Amino acid sequence: MKVLIAIAGMLILLVPPLPAADTLPRELSDEAFWRLISDYSEESGSFRFEYMSNEQEFQVVIPRLLQNRKPGGVYVGVGPEQNYTYIAALQPKMAFLVDIRRDNMLEHLIYKAVFEMSANRADFLSRLFSRKLPAGLTEKTTARAMFQAFRAAPSDRTLFQQNLQAIKDHLLSEHKFRLGLDDISRIDYIYRTFFEAADTGSAFSAFGQNVYFNNASYADLMTATDGQGEARSYLATEENFRFIRELHRKNLIVPIVGDFAGTKALRNVGRYIKDHGATVAAFYTSNVEQYLFQQGDDWKKFLANVSTFPLDSSSMFIRSSHFAYGDAQQPPRQANGRRFIQLLSPMAEVTKAFNTGKISGYEDVIQMSR
Repeated sequence: MKVLIAIAGMLILLVPPLPAADTLPRELSDEAFWRLISDYSEESGSFRFEYMSNEQEFQVVIPRLLQNRKPGGVYVGVGPEQNYTYIAALQPKMAFLVDIRRDNMLEHLIYKAVFEMSANRADFLSRLFSRKLPAGLTEKTTARAMFQAFRAAPSDRTLFQQNLQAIKDHLLSEHKFRLGLDDISRIDYIYRTFFEAADTGSAFSAFGQNVYFNNASYADLMTATDGQGEARSYLATEENFRFIRELHRKNLIVPIVGDFAGTKALRNVGRYIKDHGATVAAFYTSNVEQYLFQQGDDWKKFLANVSTFPLDSSSMFIRSSHFAYGDAQQPPRQANGRRFIQLLSPMAEVTKAFNTGKISGYEDVIQMSR
């Protein structure tokens, strides 16, 4: 009997503990959602660009990203609307969007309201840009055909005022988010920026042209493909749109104000994911790391923050760069003009390299990316 007990004890020691059960919420209450924003956010800062992405080839990495994808997990990202395309592709259980600009958080609340109030993609575009809904659009209409139809639809300032009021009512009265007077003023400004970008002649020629990068428009981004001919934007299909809308309706896309090199936002996000027995599916950093490496030891603070995240072999950085490496025998390739090259890098490998002193500059990070 003693021998059997001893053997049983040895077996217990040899069997690895089961991973903690994933306890991510299926839905957050409005109060819990707002508490995460309030408790996890840091002081607002500034960044040189805002409101719309300029990364036209951001879908190119999606086929590779999906090769090793595990179901569920949590998506983390920075910046505005391009995150929704990655979320639609990865289909995580939850997402945190962390950006140093409070305006970015407010922009995502505008998107949240517009998603939640919209029945379909066409309704969404009508509300986002305050253009009258064209006739003949169906669930099967391609994104390209949809944007062509909206180009011929007139903008409507009365509709703009109605939509703006509906957005504020949705956030303040229905969700009861505790937005301050300055937040409301900024929501007015951000939403008006979208309307005017689509309403002015030169911007309207591309429908919602990026006011900071005249080589990309909202239509360009939403009708782009993954380099293999497949359109994967969050407006490419009704299925993609509905997935994002449902996450918003369940309060599972949480925008946070945070500095990547700060002491609060990213660490709180990592702790939340770990406490719920989940892992990071992907972290879209755009080209923020490039700036962190130009700001003293901010890059070290950032990678120290990421080192606290729960990761597995499928956790990926999605980053943007103006250059990329092929293999050791090839010089780095350059992006054309203002374009970015989208790159993937296993997060666990990067944090391991950082913690063992093998990263000393931005080039080291890019060399680990493909």
